[in-house]
Formats: sequence, C-alpha cells, structure tokens
Amino acid sequence: MTGTPTSQSMTSAGVALCCISLRLGDVQDRRAPAAVDQPQPPTATPRFRGLITDWGGVMTSPIADTVRAWLDYEGIDHDSYTAAIRPWLLAAYDPAKDGNPIHALERGECTIGDFERLLAPMLVRRDGGQVLAEGLLTRMFAASLPCEPMYAAVHAARAAGLRTCLLSNSWGSEAYPRDVLADMYHAVVISAEVGMRKPEERIFRHAAELLGLAPSECVFIDDIEPNVQVAEALGMYGVLHIEPEVSVAQLAELFGLPLG
Repeated sequence: MTGTPTSQSMTSAGVALCCISLRLGDVQDRRAPAAVDQPQPPTATPRFRGLITDWGGVMTSPIADTVRAWLDYEGIDHDSYTAAIRPWLLAAYDPAKDGNPIHALERGECTIGDFERLLAPMLVRRDGGQVLAEGLLTRMFAASLPCEPMYAAVHAARAAGLRTCLLSNSWGSEAYPRDVLADMYHAVVISAEVGMRKPEERIFRHAAELLGLAPSECVFIDDIEPNVQVAEALGMYGVLHIEPEVSVAQLAELFGLPLG
C-alpha cells in the first residue's frame, strides 16, 4: 500500500508483544516520578499551538498486532520472542539504565544488520529451523498499516494552523514514508538521525524548538507511558494513545478544533 511504513521505519518497535506489560507493569516501578504539577486542559482560549506525535502504534496499526502477525507467518515461537526482547525493553524505558541493543539501534549507534544478527539467533521457529537475520526488521513490520483516523486528525490540525512534528524512536530510518510525512508535519525528528531517543528529555526539547514553541504550548501523544510522563514533566500536555477514536476526540477537545 502506498505510504505504508515498512520495517525499518517503525518506531517503538520492540514494544510489540510486551507493550501492555510495559504500560501497566514492570516499567511503572522503574520510571522517574512524574511532575507534581501536570499540564491542564484548556478552558476558554486554547493555549496549545503544537501537536507532536509518535509514529509506530499511534500513526500506524498497533505494533503488538503487527509483530504477532509476523511471528505467526514465520512460525516463530512467541515465548522465544518475548524472552529475547523483554529484558531489552525493561532497560530501554528505565531511566537508570543505558547501553542495551535497543538504545544503540534507536540512537543510530549500531546498524540494522547488527541488531538483526543479534536478535535472530535468540528466536526459535516451531519447525526447528533458523530465523533468517537479513531483512528481519522488514519482515517484522510488513503487516503494518496506516491509522487513518490519526492521519486525518494530523492533517486537520496542520490545516487549522497548528504546528505539527513527528517524534519517532526509529528501528532504522530509511523506509519512513517521507512524502506522507512532508504533507503532515512541519518538522520530523527521527531518533537515529539525531542521536537521541525517547524518553530522553533532550529529544522532546529538540522537537519543540524545531516548531518554535515552548514545551508548554505542545500536546504530545505516544503509546508508551514512560514517554508521555517525561513529556509531561517538561510541561507538555501528554496523551497516552490506546484507541484512535478516543485519541482523536481528546485532541479535538484540547485544541478546540474538529479533528474527526
């Protein structure tokens, strides 16, 4: 499908089958405390001028569904994938830890091939065969689809005069649909291209600066709660994305605009 992101463009990629436990379980005990004074929704006059969105799992179909389809198609044992990726994920969103393969991939400190060669041998196919390392990330996200309600909302926000920015943790940056991004966003921040990753505070500040806005003028939406919490601690209004229709309604209320 034209404009559909493929493997290497995907963000939050490793969340996959562990995303629910990350949101509600282990990471909750490891993340930094949220700011005491959280941003409040606008009342009479909307004070938000910018919209910053995640990509994979927000602007696309859920990553867990996409990865599950890949595991089933290749006959990969789900438990082997979870066992391989879960420790990396727990460290990836723990502010006290650094230096795991997800950090390196998302900051562009290792190649896609290096990451694939590290992950592939850890996976087990149900027929006993080996998982091919080359192209693993492409295959992993082959079933990803655009989230049409979110596409429409971002287009409407930009048309209404809001500043828009993509802020994406990249599992490779070559295959982002650049033509699609150019139509939706005034600025694009892809982690591997800037050497920073969510939930590092500096990448949120960088995104706001590219829009020419203060963090407090921005709404940030992501499907990973630790990312939303850091954005809120910096003064952004955070929206945790779960269902597209709910998110669109929430954004419309915050901006005082019809985005559906």
